[in-house]
Amino acid sequence: MPERKFAVIGHPIGHTMSPFIHKRLFELAHEKGEYTILDISPDELPVKIKNLNELSGYNITIPNKQAIIPYLDRLDEKAALYGSVNTVKNGSECVGFTTDPNGFLKALEYANISFSGNIAIIGCGGAARTFLYEAALAGCNITLVARDIGKADSLAKEAVQKIPNANINTCLISDLNGEFDLLANATPVGMYPNTNHIPVSEKALAKCKNVFDAIYNPLETVLIQKAKANGSNAVGGMSMLVWQAVAAHEIWDNSTYHIDDINQLIEDSAKEMKKIFYK
Repeated sequence: MPERKFAVIGHPIGHTMSPFIHKRLFELAHEKGEYTILDISPDELPVKIKNLNELSGYNITIPNKQAIIPYLDRLDEKAALYGSVNTVKNGSECVGFTTDPNGFLKALEYANISFSGNIAIIGCGGAARTFLYEAALAGCNITLVARDIGKADSLAKEAVQKIPNANINTCLISDLNGEFDLLANATPVGMYPNTNHIPVSEKALAKCKNVFDAIYNPLETVLIQKAKANGSNAVGGMSMLVWQAVAAHEIWDNSTYHIDDINQLIEDSAKEMKKIFYK
């Protein structure tokens, strides 16, 4: 039986942790699977889709999470809600899923962060949409924080249209004030190589009980470091990255994993990232 083939597609897609993580997950589940990287832009999808359909499955990163949708047979419920796909399972039909929400929620769960109460979300991009929709579905009181209030208002309006009971306020980053049960950063502020930046003021950060930063490079951003110094419970994005990959394998193979193995994979992924970026 030929080995099944999987891939991650994106553009540009240079240093990605996906092959390292997914190869380990196949090993842990005792499943066979070759996993490669494919640099494909949205403009190339019409001519590349035949090759993608020959794979057993694939992951998708920017800028293809929306562009891939017209080429799929259907979306699962959560991918349809988000209008975004990061995992495809091929078979009798090509089905799109989004595992980003799974990764986010699992990362919070295993960091002992309760997803409830007053939540501030920084940003208006794809990660912010993930955090916003999940917070709305969980019944949280949400403050969407951005540098562009127009973009924040537009995303909030979109969320309320899809989740009518959502309780969402918007504000500029400079106006963020109040006590929050969770602050979730969904911006690239503080990401490698510009690691000395922080997305909110230290005054605002001091009033946040828990902090999640979607950035995984560096492992501990300045935001995470300062939150921990304040005594807050804080976690970076590496755990989300691994957990969303776990969810993809649950889709592809119904795989199950022991929590100790996943915790070890998170640690090993952090070490591998340091080898790649901090030689």
